[in-house]
Amino acid sequence: MSQQGHKFRLSVESGVIRDLQNLQQAPADTKKPQRVVEYTTPRAKLIAEAQAAIRADLKTFPKALAAFEALHTDPEALAHWDMANYVTMRKLGYNDHGRVHAFITGAASMAITQLLLEGGVKPDLIESGIGDADDVYLTVLLGTMLHDIGNQIHRASHEAHGMLLALPIIDRIMTPLYPDAFKRTKVRSFILSCINCHDLNPAPLTIEGGITAVADGSDITKGRGRKAFALGSVDIHSISALAVDEVVIERGVRTPVLINVTMNNSGGIFQVEEILAPKVIRSPLRPFVELRASIRPEGEEQILSRVRLEGDHFVMDLETGERVEVEVEDSQKKTQRAIAENLGIPSGRT
Repeated sequence: MSQQGHKFRLSVESGVIRDLQNLQQAPADTKKPQRVVEYTTPRAKLIAEAQAAIRADLKTFPKALAAFEALHTDPEALAHWDMANYVTMRKLGYNDHGRVHAFITGAASMAITQLLLEGGVKPDLIESGIGDADDVYLTVLLGTMLHDIGNQIHRASHEAHGMLLALPIIDRIMTPLYPDAFKRTKVRSFILSCINCHDLNPAPLTIEGGITAVADGSDITKGRGRKAFALGSVDIHSISALAVDEVVIERGVRTPVLINVTMNNSGGIFQVEEILAPKVIRSPLRPFVELRASIRPEGEEQILSRVRLEGDHFVMDLETGERVEVEVEDSQKKTQRAIAENLGIPSGRT
């Protein structure tokens, strides 16, 4: 994670994926070879770099910085992150949803917030007259870093579980910072909305909620998928996550925010299409974020060189010189359409 020449860079250095079947003796009660995934960017380093990036962004925002200092050492929050990761990774075989994910998305959300504010975008807290930039940073930070803690109860309805579990932490942190209960309650509603809407179920209505959703979707590098793969979860999610080398959030030319995704092979396009793109398209950030994806020249045999998001379509530039447009349709959107068709409801109402 670095901020040289751009606002935010999440890069996981190349690692080694190998079976140890012929390298060491497997346990007597295990027939399957052990799978090992090694990367040179360890967990502690990712968290430390995220903390440094967050503190740098919040140095002129005292309330938001105080909230971060309280949150990242809060025993209840630490336990929530660990248990959310236990359920998602150990029980479901999903990618990381714990402490590392919280810190990485927290840093990404701060970068996006700053670029939007510098680009003249007014988040809803400011537009409504309820708060200022400091309140916006605090809201986005708490909402983003606590967005996945509900997974410890179950993946189903984890957004609603997360709001319930986050409430005492949010109140404990906010009470000394907001002695006025009237304003504190209003600001808190935006934080809860960030948690509730981060997975587009329902889609966010506020800029703050959109920032949390897009920051969540930006954590798609192979660093996130490595542990799920090591634990034996070999599916499209873990494999495609291993195909994404780098995500860079920077100032755009046409929009305040540009998100550049670099892949080592085309399998990573699943992460972009299914996870990141819908969170851009179906949030209030849609007019303000440009999304691009490309494959490293030294990667697999080139089929496509670049993908960019235009409206709700991916535009793909093929190595043959052809240009292909494909509508982005995430799994939730497909489900909604299927339900609407079964009920005879016109698709425009879904």
